[in-house]
Amino acid sequence: MSPPAPWLAAISGSLLLLGLSEAVMVWRAGRPARKSARAARSQPGSALFKLLTALGRRAEVTPPLRLTGRLEAAGLRMPVADLMALKAGSAAASLMATVSLWSLFPGRLGWLTLVAAPALAFLAPDLWLRRRRRRRASRMQAEFADVLDLLRVAVDAGLSVRRALAEVGRRHAGPLAAELRYTAVLLELGLAKEDALSSLTRRCPAAGIGNLVAALERAERYGAPLQSALTAQADEARGRRARASAEAAARAAPKIQLVVALLLVPAAMLLVAAAMLPALMGQ
Repeated sequence: MSPPAPWLAAISGSLLLLGLSEAVMVWRAGRPARKSARAARSQPGSALFKLLTALGRRAEVTPPLRLTGRLEAAGLRMPVADLMALKAGSAAASLMATVSLWSLFPGRLGWLTLVAAPALAFLAPDLWLRRRRRRRASRMQAEFADVLDLLRVAVDAGLSVRRALAEVGRRHAGPLAAELRYTAVLLELGLAKEDALSSLTRRCPAAGIGNLVAALERAERYGAPLQSALTAQADEARGRRARASAEAAARAAPKIQLVVALLLVPAAMLLVAAAMLPALMGQ
């Protein structure tokens, strides 16, 4: 029988690596993601996505009423029918996989899996959509104050609202700036200002977008000064970002302590035990 010291060292090393990876994940969760606007608006194009969509396209499932708004908030330029086809295709693929593995499930677990697996596969795209929307809102919230400052500078320089939106979108990288540039393109193509700004509200799930759109509408309709409103909203956005950072730090502290207590400390103790065990066994 092999001595237990190498096994203790291997277990401790595994716990150490797992603890460090968890600590890095907690640290990275508090940092704002820096992705390009193209990545934020990109459509899923993997082979699995295309296969599941083609599989479920014949189902013709009726989409929910608010699904279009959820797709826009998630930054996806894809038809609602494609998402419903993806949901139906995922459920069909899960059903076929469950039927093929029927003999591996004991007793009534097979029937439960036969019902639960397709239902979970059908709901999985909705969960992915919600997670994408939440992450996109977080990125927009992180850049909101800077975008407002750039917009105020552009308005102070005498640019029109449409030109200011286009310049901010061109000079700032991020999903919010990209949506402002897209709104400027819609206005340039002749879309009504009310419709373009309403579309901007649907595509941007971050807090404060409604106030920004209302200020832009007042400036366009009544000629109300926009600089003071943008300054106040930028200060408010910085306050929200500071509060969010403090809350994230408060939530991260217990997670880090849990990782240290359950993984890093046992790993260190196992390393000490692995070093001492050969000497103790030699006695």
